[in-house]
Amino acid sequence: MSVSTIRLTQQVKAGGCASKLAPGSLRAVLDKLPAQTNADLLVGFDTSDDAGVYRISPDTALVQTVDFFTPMVDDPFTYGQIAAANALSDVYAMGGKPLTALAVVCFPQDGDMEVLGRIMLGGLAKMSEAGCTVVGGHTVRDTEIKFGYAVTGLVHPERIFTNTGARAGDILILTKPVGTGVITTALKQGKALPAWIEAAAQSMTTLNKTAAAIVADHQGVHAMTDVTGFGLMGHGRELAMGSGVALEIETERVPKLDGALGSIALGAVPAGLLANRAYAECVVSIGDGHSVNEAVETLMYDPQTSGGLLISVAPETAQSLLASLRHADVGAEAIGRVLSGKTGITLI
Repeated sequence: MSVSTIRLTQQVKAGGCASKLAPGSLRAVLDKLPAQTNADLLVGFDTSDDAGVYRISPDTALVQTVDFFTPMVDDPFTYGQIAAANALSDVYAMGGKPLTALAVVCFPQDGDMEVLGRIMLGGLAKMSEAGCTVVGGHTVRDTEIKFGYAVTGLVHPERIFTNTGARAGDILILTKPVGTGVITTALKQGKALPAWIEAAAQSMTTLNKTAAAIVADHQGVHAMTDVTGFGLMGHGRELAMGSGVALEIETERVPKLDGALGSIALGAVPAGLLANRAYAECVVSIGDGHSVNEAVETLMYDPQTSGGLLISVAPETAQSLLASLRHADVGAEAIGRVLSGKTGITLI
């Protein structure tokens, strides 16, 4: 089978961020680990943030993350691009600038090395676009293909964005549409329309670089996270709990990829979505006097690969941030608000 005909999605059980461990299972393990008390560790794993941050001088801190997963598209080059964009996103979400990266490769011993070459070329192309230098990596024999990067970036210790700073009154802005998990599942099942796949791939290969740079120059941003494997509700749960606030999400205003709801209607619901729902549903409710379409509600838990940034920004500067993002061709939407009261998420 040639590079042009091999279907990567048929080589794995689950694709992209849908292949990650269930968030509830992971949290149960992390909660049993001893606390770390290093004063220079500014952001650790205790708050379930997007990356770790370690101070190395009064005005410089390292942002470190690692992200790799199985294929969610069939084209090797596109898969490499998506894996790179997804790994870089964690650094952008913390307000950092990516600096170096190490490739993480799991590949069959008897696999087609031309396929691996195309995957790595795709990743390198996105790393170059980000201005991030790939300095090496590590490979392991594996029956299932997995690819990604460990990325190191830089950030000023006083300009870090975390998922613990949201304030009551803030407006919530999302910079990419949701639906990559269900669409790539539909692709794996042979149910996705070409236009759906194209739109999802375009979204997943788009770096959060531009959006992050605009946020960094904007006043009034209190918290930020990227929406990836745990879905909008999973990452929203972490934002709400980390900040001690409530979120209200207007589901009809959440941008959705063409084919997302269609994929759900076709039964293309990844196991990762169900795991996300089991993790986050306990803090999610439907607002009094409101009803939410079942498919739309389901989509709120969809595991995203290389998803957008979820930004919590002061109401007086939210419109100017939204205008700046849209002027730069970032398809951002205001999807809700931050409230005081019992920690959780209300869908309306």
